[in-house]
Order: sequence, then C-alpha cells, then structure tokens
Amino acid sequence: MERQKIVIVGGVAGGATAAARLRRLNEKSHIVLLERGEHISFANCGLPYYIGGSIDKREKLLVQTVEGMSKRFRLDIRNLSEVLSIDRAAKTVKIRDLRTGQEYEEPYDTLLLSPGAKPFVPPVSGLPEAENLFTLRSIPDTDKIKKYVVENKPESAVIVGGGFIGLEMAENLHDLGIKVRLVQRSAQVMEALDYEMAAILQEHLRAKGVELFLNNGLDRVEAEGQKVVLVSGEELYTDMIVMAVGVQPESKLAEESGLELGNRKSIRVNEYLQTSDPSIYAVGDAIEVKDYISGEACFVPLAWPANRQGRIVADTISGKRTAYKGTLG
Repeated sequence: MERQKIVIVGGVAGGATAAARLRRLNEKSHIVLLERGEHISFANCGLPYYIGGSIDKREKLLVQTVEGMSKRFRLDIRNLSEVLSIDRAAKTVKIRDLRTGQEYEEPYDTLLLSPGAKPFVPPVSGLPEAENLFTLRSIPDTDKIKKYVVENKPESAVIVGGGFIGLEMAENLHDLGIKVRLVQRSAQVMEALDYEMAAILQEHLRAKGVELFLNNGLDRVEAEGQKVVLVSGEELYTDMIVMAVGVQPESKLAEESGLELGNRKSIRVNEYLQTSDPSIYAVGDAIEVKDYISGEACFVPLAWPANRQGRIVADTISGKRTAYKGTLG
C-alpha cells in the first residue's frame, strides 16, 4: 500500500497490537502511537497478582516499553501525551505534552481510537470522602494499592463487585492475610456464568474465609471510608474499599468530535471497526460490539477482544479488508 500517516490514540491493548501489526504490513507508513499514561502495552490482567505477590517484579507487567517497541517496530511512540480534540475536517488531532504542558496539532491520514475504559464509581453518599477507596485499571492504580497495603498493613477490606477484578482482588488480598468481605448486587458472583457454576465459586470463596454479601449494595459510606453501610442495613468496618463494579467507555473524545455513539455511550463501529467517519477506526474497551451469538449490540470491555480487534483493524487499514464477527464475553 502507499505511504500514509496513521495516528493511534491509546497504547495499551488494542492500540499497541494494531501498531505492531501495521508496521509488519506497512514498511513505509509513518505510525504515531499516542498514550496519555506513562506505560504502554502492559499486562492489565496481571495487576491484581502483582499486588498479591504472585508476580514478584513490577517490570514483569510491562509487555513492551516505549524505547523497546519504538526501536523494534520503528514507531513514533509518545507517552504522557493526551489527545484533547479531533478536527475531522482538517484531519488533525490536538495533543498536550503532559511533561511540558505544550499543545500542538498532529495531522493524520487514518486515525485509530483505542482510548479504553475507566472504572465506574457509583454516586454513593460518603464515597468521595473515603480516603481508603481504590479502583484498579492501570499501573498507577496498582502502585497506589501496593503502597497502601505495604505502608498501612490493612487487616480488612470491602470489595464491591463480584466480576473478574473483584474476585481477583479478593484472591490476592486474602493471600496477603487480609480479611475480605465481598458485596455483590446480584444473587451470584460472575453474572456471566450459569448459577450452577457460580455456586462452586461461592462455595470456594466461603471455604477460604471470604464473606459474601449477595443481593446487596452500598447505601452509604461513613468515617472517611472506615465504615460501610449496606442496603440491607448491615454495617462493615474496614481498612480499605476496592470498587470493582465495572467500567465505562472513554468515549468523550469521540463524542465531542461528533462520532456516532451506541450502547452505554460506547463508540459505534461497523463490521470493519470503522466509525461514522470513514477515516477514523476504533477498537478496544471503548467500542460497541455485536454479541457473537445473538447479534445484538453490546459492550464487552475485555483484553482479548481488544487485541484481536487491533490485529483485524490493522489488516483493514492496510488494504486486507477483514470483518470482525463479534465478541463472546
């Protein structure tokens, strides 16, 4: 294919995968990878296990470094670079260098959005004042929890949410000797599982000493996070709170540029992962996908679909038009 300038917003799962694949397929194109955070292509599924000590070194979370990936794939990688806006008519993005505060514009021929998702924190009374509240999505989040555990030596934790992150944090905090109480709004953990399978998980959790508060939720938080009052009226005193009730797509940039949004304000794409603007594609936790079985529009923020979407969209951008058939999750 002819030389083009491809700008990618987001350098973790889908964005980094797409960048590597694009270089393999396009030797001449100028590929710019913009990442708001310090790190690219880290193992987000391993974050709880670094906190718990199963992963002993922080460096093992880094699948690629900026320096290593730049050199290996001849990429123009700019971390600590926040994209502020998209000018679709001019085909430019406005970027802020978070080190210096300098703002500048970068032109593109093709733009790929992979902004990810952010943890959802419900509007519960007293939660904003909680000094011991944590979410887990990035390496800085991980560092914050690790530091708190090492320095404060908490004896108890309340985890809100019984999905992947909630259960993995329950496992790892338990392994550190912390008493864990898990609050879940539905009648079972891991809502995607049939109840018969979830029941086995629940039996295992209880056997390990994890207290489950099912069909329950937070009513309010008191004493700067030291006391949690549940909808049931039960009061739990705790040294830390981990909020793991899901994520919401980072679609503000797309919305402000006028791109069409779908389920839960995720970025709407077609089967080729193309947005409502033919020059802009999107992948990962921020996009609306089709359920592989039902064909219905849904939001499935998981790492493996993001990586697969990154490969597929790179093929399409490179002229090997490939459809994404949907997500199971």
